[in-house]
Amino acid sequence: MRRTFARRTAVIGSTALLLLGPAVAIAQAEPETEPTQTSSLPAELVEALQRDLNIDAERFLADAQRSQDLAAFAEKAREQFEAVFAGVWLDDQGTATVGLTEGDGFEEARKAAEDAGFAVAETERSEDALEDQLGALGDWLETQPPAVADVIRGIAIDVVNNDVVVRTDNVSGVELPDFLDGVRVLFAPAELTPEGATDLQPIAGGLGAPDALFGGDAYAALGAGEGLRCSLGFNAEDGSGRPVNITAGHCDPNRAQAGTRWASQVHQLVGDNLGQHLGSFEKTVLDRSDYALIRPSAEAAARFENNGVRVPFAAPLTITGVADPVVGAPVCKSGLRTGYSCGVVTATGQNVEIGHRVLENGFSTNLCALQGDSGGTLVTGTLALGISSASNVGQYGMCEIAGFVSGLLGESPELFATPIKTVLAENPGLKVRTW
Repeated sequence: MRRTFARRTAVIGSTALLLLGPAVAIAQAEPETEPTQTSSLPAELVEALQRDLNIDAERFLADAQRSQDLAAFAEKAREQFEAVFAGVWLDDQGTATVGLTEGDGFEEARKAAEDAGFAVAETERSEDALEDQLGALGDWLETQPPAVADVIRGIAIDVVNNDVVVRTDNVSGVELPDFLDGVRVLFAPAELTPEGATDLQPIAGGLGAPDALFGGDAYAALGAGEGLRCSLGFNAEDGSGRPVNITAGHCDPNRAQAGTRWASQVHQLVGDNLGQHLGSFEKTVLDRSDYALIRPSAEAAARFENNGVRVPFAAPLTITGVADPVVGAPVCKSGLRTGYSCGVVTATGQNVEIGHRVLENGFSTNLCALQGDSGGTLVTGTLALGISSASNVGQYGMCEIAGFVSGLLGESPELFATPIKTVLAENPGLKVRTW
């Protein structure tokens, strides 16, 4: 298959261990206006923040809010200071930073950034200049024979290091054109298939439905003779006010029949057993994005009428809005297999090859996610950020093992996600529940 990345902008963070390319499929993993009290964060989430990021709940919420302030500034700066704007990010200390390069409007842009309370980092090239270089690489790839073009699994802009990165299966075999001299060439991970669930059995006597279901809870998807274990995503409402759940598209084993009488059926997953029938897949998308909408049955609909995210059977985190991914922003995911894990956003606006597909405009994180975590939620503070889509360490049984093995290879765990705002934009009237 011929892969093309021409004119598709991708932006990655400063970590050299980022994995851009076919992030392996695990199963194919409005800003709030007022600060949230830290006491509202579940104990399990606070523990994960301390364990994984060595920060407390107050820092998590503050950095999340600062990232959204940066996102809002960047949207305006791209228009007002196009010639000098070079991106935004949070550094390791949580400092909100705006990159600027020399040129017309530099001093005006610097003043605007500093007046907004942001630090300014001077860069060699503007975001536009890096995008031009990225586009030139994409154009060059389109002129190459498959033997050359097909080894490139992803291309990206590194916003913090202010350069371009290429992902490939074979670093030593890549010869880039002279105009890309000095571009970093890094390894791309391999694909992994989802965890099956064909051995599940119904619970004897059925299962009652007294409790609410939250993002991160377990479900089984059954269709076309297959079954997959996945995690629920964000509870939402469609344009008619009816409940849906936003999860991963690759969690649907019968994607072509979504929304029909033959659609994959969804059951609560209780240990290794099937619980209540929860509904079916109403819409499944794997072209350019990776998401699906689960339509609850009449009997289960009330269980989805909440705005919570949690690790299974724990107290939920209340979702108060939606967010844009920003490099360096703190992020935590929840899923049935590994519960909460926390890290930072390492890439935004990313085009990444997963198997034979190129997912566009996604973001990546340095989170560990394993089979079964697919479809689960990613949050920054109390804001919905994305849906878990793919992982480069999904084949391992434990995150401790995944971290150790990937470290030996000079890499780190990475979770790739579909931005929640992408899902909302593609489905007019769809709203993440915040009430």
